[in-house]
Amino acid sequence: MKVGIVNDTPMMVEVLRRVVAESQRHELIWVARDGAEAVQMCAWQLPDIVLMDLLMPNLDGVEATRQIMQRTPCPILIVTANMGSSAGKIYEALGAGALDAVQTPVLAGGDLRQNAAALIAKMERLSGVSTQVMPAPKAEPQAELEVADPSTGVVAIGASAGGPAMLAQLLSKLPADFPAALVIVQHIDVAFAPGLADWLQRESKLDVRLAREGDRPQRGQALLAGSDRHLVFRSGGALTYEAGKASDVYRPSIDVFFHSVVKHWRGSAAGVLLTGMGRDGALGLKAMRERGFYTVAQHQKGCAVYGMPKAAAEAGAATEMLSVPAMVPALLGVFH
Repeated sequence: MKVGIVNDTPMMVEVLRRVVAESQRHELIWVARDGAEAVQMCAWQLPDIVLMDLLMPNLDGVEATRQIMQRTPCPILIVTANMGSSAGKIYEALGAGALDAVQTPVLAGGDLRQNAAALIAKMERLSGVSTQVMPAPKAEPQAELEVADPSTGVVAIGASAGGPAMLAQLLSKLPADFPAALVIVQHIDVAFAPGLADWLQRESKLDVRLAREGDRPQRGQALLAGSDRHLVFRSGGALTYEAGKASDVYRPSIDVFFHSVVKHWRGSAAGVLLTGMGRDGALGLKAMRERGFYTVAQHQKGCAVYGMPKAAAEAGAATEMLSVPAMVPALLGVFH
């Protein structure tokens, strides 16, 4: 896997060099000292993953991420030594298209590979995000499906790279009396889920919080997956977290969640698939459409990464391809 490092601190660059050298699967192809240089380096030689710092001169990590994702999209992992003080910028970077964030490992004390375990694990996981596909669960016979209660509705939303910004845009435009519940699966490290929920709450008129075991979605409420386990509906319409396989690329998985809507949700529903790299969500969205639910995927214009919506379009999974602002009246029409 070809790696690009973006960091203006020589000591941090040396730490990341050593981490990359620890694995025979990783090859460092360039180092950029600021965001502007990173944009140029990606245009010159596109890596399989960029390890991006946040606070840098000339062009910071947020704007560098935004420009790279617009010009030469590739997986970007935020690596910062200031996780707490940089929380705001971390969410901005995730909104601009970064896939995840992690603490910069330290050289002092203990084994470097042990100290860098979280970083290495994220690099390994992100190296396959554009090629792995979740297998579709076995379809349930239509005869076993119960009649939906039209007075109860849920909007099932999946998002990945660039998703936080799109979620904020969507939630900010929905009215406080929106007549359905929202349940969201966003690919994000579990450590950042509480902060993301708080950030989205500030952007929304709805009640936004992490989904808890046994929750039953309520109108005017948005529940966000907050675990590295799959968020799914169980029989009766309550939410639960279930363990996935060790080999699962996405935990929580959008496909797994969408398929659980098809299997267990008995009210009206809509499926929404936003920006993201890879194909997670496409098969599940198709299953929702075949079940008779309204489905929509984000239009290419406006996507940080046109991967998941493109996969949905190619699979015939989306009833419509719309911009995020255009989704609001469409959803209001579904749950009028």
